[in-house]
Amino acid sequence: MSDWMTLFAIYLALFLFGMTVMRHGLLIRVHTSMPQLITRLVDRPWKGLLIGTFAATLLQSSSAVMVITVGLVSVKLIPFYSSVGIMLGANIGTVATLEILAFDLSSFILPFLVLGVLFLFSKKEKAFSVGCLLFGLAMMILAMHGFEMLAYPLSSIPTVYDWFTFTNDSNMVGIGVGIILTSIIQSSSAVSAMTMSFMNENMFTLQAAISIILGANIGTCITAWIASFGGSSEAKLTAYAHIWLNIAGVLLLYPFIPQFSEFISATSTTPAQQLAHAALLFNILCSIIVLPFARPFAHFIEKIHKKTE
Repeated sequence: MSDWMTLFAIYLALFLFGMTVMRHGLLIRVHTSMPQLITRLVDRPWKGLLIGTFAATLLQSSSAVMVITVGLVSVKLIPFYSSVGIMLGANIGTVATLEILAFDLSSFILPFLVLGVLFLFSKKEKAFSVGCLLFGLAMMILAMHGFEMLAYPLSSIPTVYDWFTFTNDSNMVGIGVGIILTSIIQSSSAVSAMTMSFMNENMFTLQAAISIILGANIGTCITAWIASFGGSSEAKLTAYAHIWLNIAGVLLLYPFIPQFSEFISATSTTPAQQLAHAALLFNILCSIIVLPFARPFAHFIEKIHKKTE
């Protein structure tokens, strides 16, 4: 059992490392302008949504976008109200990578690795950026392939098998698993990627997998919450709003998970693609529903958390 768990930890580390390298490549040219970009273009909720989507797609992490946002609100570069649109967009952008990873890209691992390493030795910024992108993506694909290979060995362990079974039998357990794993790993993308890999090996049902990504949406809020410690009252409100938003979205969909799963199953025949579509559609729907009520939502958060001037 320890050997399989060690391999699992290695593949998880590979995925997180690949995501970090890929993010670095994408940010080489824009990392210094990201806070300024957010600051200038969030005077309307819909603009904040677009910026949040773009930033989270680029950073491959809603948590990273929310940490930046909490910081900007804390130093009063943007008001708390403007952060609502950003968090709506961040929830959409963070699942963009899943749509790519949902395809079987295992045949691209070696070419991406070779080309990535070659470009990494380049002294030109653009080539180095491409190298980071290819090398990081190869690491992420390799890690997901590893998760798939470990699915059956892990399921042969009685404790793990019972855990899989329990998760498949209860949507609430699936949500709890998503919250706990994401809180520990600090990456909803990594949790979603693992879930997709296990789905491809029929370890999880679609309902269970959707429940896990719903929980991951809540678990990812902990990073921004921690980042708000010691910040201004509005920075804390931003973190609270992120938590409330994701909890509300999960509560809204929870009673309809069976129907939602049935609808999603018709969108693709591939389990991983089904889950990627589910994550994207869920976050888009939640954002569209809340966007017209961004200001009342901000007032609600201020009221229940007793904002102090």
